[in-house]
Amino acid sequence: MRLVNIAYVVEGSVLARPLIAPNGKVLLQAGITLSRSYIDKLARLGLDTMFIEDATFEDVEITSAVSLKTREVAYAAILNLSKNIDESRLRSGKLDGVKNAVRNIIGDLLDNKGLLGNIIEIQGHDDYTFHHSVNTTIIALLMGISMGWSDNKLFELGMGVLMHDVGKIKIPEEIFNKVGPLTLEEFDEIKKHSEYGFQILRKNRDINIVSAHVALQHQERWDGSGYPRGLKGTQIHEYARVTAVADVYEALTSKRIYRNAHQPYEAYEYLIANSDWLFEPLLVQKVFPKCITPYPTGTGVRLSNGQRGNVVKQNPNFPTRPYVRMTHDFYSRLFSPIDYNLVEHPSLMIVGIENR
Repeated sequence: MRLVNIAYVVEGSVLARPLIAPNGKVLLQAGITLSRSYIDKLARLGLDTMFIEDATFEDVEITSAVSLKTREVAYAAILNLSKNIDESRLRSGKLDGVKNAVRNIIGDLLDNKGLLGNIIEIQGHDDYTFHHSVNTTIIALLMGISMGWSDNKLFELGMGVLMHDVGKIKIPEEIFNKVGPLTLEEFDEIKKHSEYGFQILRKNRDINIVSAHVALQHQERWDGSGYPRGLKGTQIHEYARVTAVADVYEALTSKRIYRNAHQPYEAYEYLIANSDWLFEPLLVQKVFPKCITPYPTGTGVRLSNGQRGNVVKQNPNFPTRPYVRMTHDFYSRLFSPIDYNLVEHPSLMIVGIENR
């Protein structure tokens, strides 16, 4: 299988991985033959890419960090929080759905220990709330597992991350989805979501106070430039420092109604560039690269020699130098695909993303 931009998906292509709807349900199952009407409808839903079957890449395996069932449970928990309960009920406890979702995510990630690659599921622009909360939790927990945190610490972290944006229930939706520039007043209102979330969660008997601090501090920055308190360095709780990295990466790689998603390698480079400034250096330089790859398996790439193809496998110790299979040169399809382990070819560089 390989990742293809929807503009290059042809009628008759076979879907290789399920597509997920905003409610966490399967929109289209793997194995579906895509008709023109399917392709057009998916484009209208805002999906830019999808995995399709390709005999040249039939040996490529792309394993999800968590199961579709686990995602469905997590989406249901977030949906319940955001739409079916108000602030007063949030304060009264009864977070069984959230706790169950966090335990399921941790269980799946521990079963897939050592997985490097595809963390983020393909999404459109209408399901950001669900995908962002769940994906940020997955990334943060992967980082916690990589650091050898105990089950208790992972659970506290997961509870905090899955609800880190709960304060947004008090912010008008039109502000978050505004296409144009925010006014100073609108931005100040958005910044209040951290404190709103903390005030809601700290009174809930089902959540530890340190988990509630994830909502309060996830917008703080290593150099003290964040909000709401301008905390600096280790003044920021370690759970919030991990969440800050996961939150920014996931936000950058997600499509929003007002902008397209950044490529994973662009978000990866942004975090590295801002290490020791916005983010804790140890987390960005040592921990994060063990959990997230800049070139996920299946991604279409162009090399510095002009050839293009797709990533077929990861090099865990060298995340920027994956295994690739080249199928085309500058002008046409190659007579036979060429495989490179980029670690063994230092003169070859990935110079672009081409999901065609």
